[in-house]
Amino acid sequence: MNIALVAHDNCKKDLVRWAREHVRELKGHRLICTGTTGRLVREALHDLLGDESPSTPVECLKSGPLGGDLQMGSRIAEGQIDVLIFFWDPMQAQPHDVDVKALLRISNLYNIPTACNVATANCLVSSPALGERPGSTYDFSEYTERHLD
Repeated sequence: MNIALVAHDNCKKDLVRWAREHVRELKGHRLICTGTTGRLVREALHDLLGDESPSTPVECLKSGPLGGDLQMGSRIAEGQIDVLIFFWDPMQAQPHDVDVKALLRISNLYNIPTACNVATANCLVSSPALGERPGSTYDFSEYTERHLD
């Protein structure tokens, strides 16, 4: 599966800690991250997995404020993201707030499982559906196609 990982500055430590705690569940999946978050996650996984870390590739897009959120939204619209884990900071205004809202909107529009905090992210990675490609177990086409007309 393609799992997107995004975190605002005040939440990066939480996301890296979460990724370290769930390294076994993430292993073997492809991780797509915005800039700094991706570099931090890649380092954390390499520290834990060593030579095994290539089995969990981490692709880094641009930083969120520099277009990474928009790139992530584009990947969702193209069907290249299966899960979004986005630890956003509800207590701090973001200069790219419009992009943040667009990313959350597009993940909802395309029915992408989205976690915005540790508790929900824990639920997603513990789900038996994590190993399944969306659509293989559940058919959401009626939902998603109604928005495309």
